Amino acid sequence: MRRFVASVVALLVTALIGSVLTPAVASAAVLDDVAARLATIPGLRIESSSVISGKPFFVLRYTQPADHKSPGGETFEQRITLWHRDFARPTVLHTTGYGGVGGAFTAEPTRLVDGNQLNVEQRFFNSSTPASKDWSKLNIWQAATDHHRIVTAFKKALYPGKWVSTGASKGGMTSVYHRRFYPNDVDATVAYVAPQDVINKRDSYVSFIQEAGTDPQCNAALRNLQRNTLLRRPAMLAKLKEYAAANGLTYESTFGSADRALEAAVLDTPFAFWQYSTQASCPSVPGSATATDQQLFDFIDQISGWSFYSDEGTAGFLPYYYQATQQLNWPDVASKTTWLKGLLHYREAGDAPAAVPDSIEPKHEPVAMMDVDRWLKSQGRRMLFVYGENDPWSAEKFEPGPGTRDSHWFTQPGGNHGANIGGLPAAERAEATTILQNWMGVAANPTVRQLTVDPGARQFKAR
Repeated sequence: MRRFVASVVALLVTALIGSVLTPAVASAAVLDDVAARLATIPGLRIESSSVISGKPFFVLRYTQPADHKSPGGETFEQRITLWHRDFARPTVLHTTGYGGVGGAFTAEPTRLVDGNQLNVEQRFFNSSTPASKDWSKLNIWQAATDHHRIVTAFKKALYPGKWVSTGASKGGMTSVYHRRFYPNDVDATVAYVAPQDVINKRDSYVSFIQEAGTDPQCNAALRNLQRNTLLRRPAMLAKLKEYAAANGLTYESTFGSADRALEAAVLDTPFAFWQYSTQASCPSVPGSATATDQQLFDFIDQISGWSFYSDEGTAGFLPYYYQATQQLNWPDVASKTTWLKGLLHYREAGDAPAAVPDSIEPKHEPVAMMDVDRWLKSQGRRMLFVYGENDPWSAEKFEPGPGTRDSHWFTQPGGNHGANIGGLPAAERAEATTILQNWMGVAANPTVRQLTVDPGARQFKAR
């Protein structure tokens, strides 16, 4: 019966307009239409275009000033991807905070509002880097101004309707910073698992981790794992050097030595465990005194990743470590670790500055996060935050204040750094979805589906 109805509709349309475009032809026509509008944006270059799942997809390069205070100086091309739905639909500005996602994907807000999506690579990551590599031009205001220029250009040329910004982890932080400096660029913001470390020296991360989950023995096992690894430092260091030789890795340029990199990985392991694992993974922790050196080494590799602490592994994250050192602040994973007393040789090994070469290490700016905190508490509007109950980054989160309006906070029970609206209990999931859809002026429960899994979901390892 359904096929019959579709045939009747097709005949009626044919009678009215004279012909029926096939999906392939329609998609090609829309692709051309979008490309024509993109061509009107000064400084924008189409690197590639295609049709994915019936929707036009573009990889773009947008010329940005390296320094927005001197727009006539050096420029660079910022990588953007666009997945077009419809000129009349809402538009989602997805800020990665890191390098751009390699392929087409849809962020959760994009699916919930059935909207267009711009995915923006952060300045100084991958190819979105000025040739001079003047690190002084990497700060939250410069990046926010990148996003301001993008929104302004695309609103004028393609999408004049409602806009929502979004991102996860550092990408979520980035979306909030954009709103702080340009609050009217978008109509709302959905920030996932975004930490807000207002005062760097007042850390609560380690204390939070010790209470994570529902089984105290799990955290005791993680403490024992750390202690046993450092008690066996010579044997573990030998294993790390063997690993480095077998995988072509070095540990001297960034951390200064394999020994210091080893300590950084050990300090990070409980944090990384709760960031990406769940209560169900607790039995896998080799926390007993009988655990072998290999079991300890393999578990730390699985959770923290020995390659991540190598010169090669940290290279791609240097812009993050620079920003954390300069403005974002960072977790002190060595504070309050009384069980490691006498075993730490490099207490600062887990701090962000440890991964920044002395030649470019910036001066710390403690007022940057205080300023963002004041803005949210006094002027924040239409902000929606989602956190994971056991995610260490939730230890210090964005908080409302007396001037915050029409903003909402949700926590996924048992959630980690992958927490999202879909993982909330049914009633809260429906509430958050309705809030977003109302902000965007779209009908409740649109017929949408996730076209692909976000391949960058695990890239948000801001440690």
